[in-house]
Amino acid sequence: MSGKVFLDTNIFVYTQSKTEQEKRDIALNIIEKYDCYTSTQVFNEISNVLIKKLKMPVNEVKEIITAINNCCKISNVTFDTVQKALDIKNQYDYSYYDSLILAAAIFSGCEYLCSEDLQDGQMIDDKIEIVNIFKRDIVDI
Repeated sequence: MSGKVFLDTNIFVYTQSKTEQEKRDIALNIIEKYDCYTSTQVFNEISNVLIKKLKMPVNEVKEIITAINNCCKISNVTFDTVQKALDIKNQYDYSYYDSLILAAAIFSGCEYLCSEDLQDGQMIDDKIEIVNIFKRDIVDI
């Protein structure tokens, strides 16, 4: 895989996994190896998951999102992102929040959206391919 990749929330969640070492290693490898992008929405989602589900203290969550900020370029959610997300939702029938991730990835100019939650291999607007990095070996991309 060459070029820019956009990372969905679940990729960052797996970087903190203590029970799924293989997925953790794959997620960390993607972050280390590629030109990574994410969005302010992902900051919100990862903070919520780490606090509510993983019961992490706020200071640890701040360290993790700081690390994400340092390794990824961040796309802000704007009015145009919301408009594009609504178009994606309408055309592809993804949830609004998944569509917002896809819109941010498209506006970031990414070739791939790495996510476990969306349809692996699907092209959106002939601009970005959804890749489940836990189903396909990285070299397959």
